[in-house]
Amino acid sequence: MRDSVEIQYEVKFELLTCQNGKQIGIATLDAPQSLHALTLSMIRQLDQTLQSWALDPQIACVVLQSSTDKAFCAGGDVRSLRQAILAHQGPAPNAANQDFFSAEYRLDYRIHTYPKPLLVWGNGIVMGGGFGLFAGAAQRVVTETTRIAMPEVSIGLFPDVGASYFLPRMPGRIGLFLGLTGAALNAQDALLVGLAEHAILHGERQNVLKALTQVSWQSEKIQDTAQMARVLQSFRAAAEQLAPSNLAAHREEIEQLCMLENLPELHAAISNYAGAAPYLQRAAKAVASASPTSLALVWQLWQRRGMRLAQALQLELIVALECCAQHDFAEGVRALLIDKDNAPQWQPASFAEISAEYLAAHFLAPWPSNPLHDLE
Repeated sequence: MRDSVEIQYEVKFELLTCQNGKQIGIATLDAPQSLHALTLSMIRQLDQTLQSWALDPQIACVVLQSSTDKAFCAGGDVRSLRQAILAHQGPAPNAANQDFFSAEYRLDYRIHTYPKPLLVWGNGIVMGGGFGLFAGAAQRVVTETTRIAMPEVSIGLFPDVGASYFLPRMPGRIGLFLGLTGAALNAQDALLVGLAEHAILHGERQNVLKALTQVSWQSEKIQDTAQMARVLQSFRAAAEQLAPSNLAAHREEIEQLCMLENLPELHAAISNYAGAAPYLQRAAKAVASASPTSLALVWQLWQRRGMRLAQALQLELIVALECCAQHDFAEGVRALLIDKDNAPQWQPASFAEISAEYLAAHFLAPWPSNPLHDLE
């Protein structure tokens, strides 16, 4: 039974009453024209509501989803970030972009550490900032339409929203490959690398929600998460209903391509791939056209693997704001998303032109206290 519906701008919140009187909080991203790309207002609405639901003893669990089949969330609202960059003057950190990234990363952290079972239904496109929402959930569902990617190197940014924490935790060097190439993952890929717990056909979503209302919730996270997992497992899709894993098919080649310990040589190995696999051909094309600075940042963050989640998000905030202060991010958004000429003019244009000082500046905090200093 649906008790109430509240629509606030681009996020819809509603409550489902369960058999035992508890309620399920459902947050639905509802900005279909932008494929639910996250604006600052959406981030703040989600964060405030999740805080409220965490404190409400009637709320047994939370479901985060989108209102359309095509996408869960295509990322952050980078067009607005670019506008803020162009409008900003002076050496101080860009206040508008600092507000956005700080709020986004804080929301991601809240999802990772949420005190109640939290399910994200990751259908369709799950990219960038959408990946940040998805990655930290206690129970992550992928479907036959799922396409997960972190393609930020193509717009002069870098895989953020905690990627420097979870990419190194994937098997072998798969995380490095994904960060450098922005290669997409399907449902089977996500299961393989531990980014999802369940693959369910998208048409089952309403049946899953109905089944969750029949659970005897106990208001104890470990026990209730286990109950949620059992419900989700009962709807699991058969392997033959899903596309085969590209990562499994090309795991050995990916490891060989990424085994080099020198970024320019590794970049050359991937971009000069001459094999017949379309998946790796697309990866080669993507890395060949990516921002050299973005690739260098992925490499530098990979060297810092082992950080706690809070440390990763704090460092990513520093790096993201420096990217906003440099040339490539605004140029990449222009070339791929605004003018759509697909011809970004990167500066620096090659690894050889990237000085150690320029790269190191991306990791220098611009303030005495990090806005995310309270994360633990």
